Amino acid sequence: MSDCIFCKIVAGQIPCTRVYEDDAVLAFMDIGPIVKGHTLVIPKAHHDPLTAVPSDLLARVIEVVRRVAAAQVAGLKADGVNVHQSNGAVAGQVVPHVHFHVIPRFADDGHRWNWKAGRYDDPAEPAALAERIRAALPR
Repeated sequence: MSDCIFCKIVAGQIPCTRVYEDDAVLAFMDIGPIVKGHTLVIPKAHHDPLTAVPSDLLARVIEVVRRVAAAQVAGLKADGVNVHQSNGAVAGQVVPHVHFHVIPRFADDGHRWNWKAGRYDDPAEPAALAERIRAALPR
């Protein structure tokens, strides 16, 4: 897509600091890191949302996510890693090109997720929602 910033990065029209690249996947440093070492992993071909990515390509992307996470632990001596992926503006997605954030975490990095756990209205609600999800699972 001509107006996609990640497609422009893949095409070399916008510079990036590459971490990994093959014929289908690119990993590069996020220019606005949550924690230093924050890396983005994308399919080179434009896909959005996550549910539109062909399974074989998504498997390749996830393998690179796994490899980058392992490299952050080994190379940066990270104490842990967050992997984050959002779909749609309502979920916080800013660039409409499937991407995964691989964020090295350190005991003293100062970052905290502001996750406020919710509750179900009654004990039967999770089972009812699970049934709706199961019924809609692609075959």
